Amino acid sequence: MTDPFRAPMPGFNPALDLKFERVVPVRPALVWRAWTVPEDLMKWFCPKPWRTTECDIDLYPGGRFRNVMEGPNGERMENLGCYLEVIENRRLTWTGALGPGFRPQAVNAPGFLFTAFVMMEPEGSGTRYTAIVAHMTEADRKAHAEMGFEHGWGAALDQLVDLAKGW
Repeated sequence: MTDPFRAPMPGFNPALDLKFERVVPVRPALVWRAWTVPEDLMKWFCPKPWRTTECDIDLYPGGRFRNVMEGPNGERMENLGCYLEVIENRRLTWTGALGPGFRPQAVNAPGFLFTAFVMMEPEGSGTRYTAIVAHMTEADRKAHAEMGFEHGWGAALDQLVDLAKGW
């Protein structure tokens, strides 16, 4: 029987979405921890030389997902979003289109809004890690790809794995 409170797997639209997938040698529970404990997320979330300097997580649908990333030249990017779905050790879904409490919010210019689905499926002794990032327009998707989506999410995942191996 289908769980009426669990959203179906997101569809993938190549014109609007980006996808990153890899099998990593750590269990889903450790990937989950890295994504859901603020002190841990700050250690891996953005590719070096950038760093995450602040993180707030209220881990429930409608809860706050906020982080601040700082670049090597003093750049600062603050991101505020809302969790849409929280399925322990399996899936996190959040968006920047909504703030805490599912309140609509405007995009900070320059920028774009997206919804991210991070899925963690057991595979052997590790995890099949899949991230799908859904964009509103083809231009937003293209801008995100050109920002280095593939490289950035890959480098961050490598940092997550290195951190989790130490636990």
